Amino acid sequence: MLELAIKFLLSYFLGSFMGSLVVGKIRGGVDIRTMGSGNAGGTNALRTHGKLFALGVVLIDVLKAVVAVAVIPQIGVAPGAVLPWLEVACGAAAVIGHCYPIYFGFRGGKGMATLIGVYAVISPLALLVVVLTWLACLALFGYVGVATMLGAAAAPVYAALSGHGISSPLLLFSLAMAMLIVYTHRGNLARLHAGNEHRMFRSLLSRRH
Repeated sequence: MLELAIKFLLSYFLGSFMGSLVVGKIRGGVDIRTMGSGNAGGTNALRTHGKLFALGVVLIDVLKAVVAVAVIPQIGVAPGAVLPWLEVACGAAAVIGHCYPIYFGFRGGKGMATLIGVYAVISPLALLVVVLTWLACLALFGYVGVATMLGAAAAPVYAALSGHGISSPLLLFSLAMAMLIVYTHRGNLARLHAGNEHRMFRSLLSRRH
């Protein structure tokens, strides 16, 4: 239990390093939380500062999750049966840290880029399902937030259909993360219901930066 707590906290602290604020400091102290939607994630980075800025943000947010899941659980000696649980616990901590970063006043991103980094380590097939679902929903609806929520929701569906029981690390983790992603996108849902959610993806891709 002590090992789990320590590794969870380490992963949370690592997840709290926000790609947008790191890249923003490199770019002269830019804080995208004061711009656009006020969110510190990749979508707002793309909206406010363009593709290269957003790429740097997403890379950092993905890679910190990869380190949290691939490296931190391996520190010390853990029984083989425990390792999958340590991996999903560290992955969840990294995503929570991204959404509620201790270093930045608990004002972070919405979690999807970091979640992608987790799936890249614990289940590349789940990652493929998430990405394909995201792309399909984006093409169909044009809303980044809707595509993101449905992409996250596709992971537990994949886990269940591929034989992972309700007590498996992957299914429990993917269910919890899908709910978290929906929660962090609650503002998108409210705007969608009000009819003022932006279909911004196509216009952003066409912009030159």
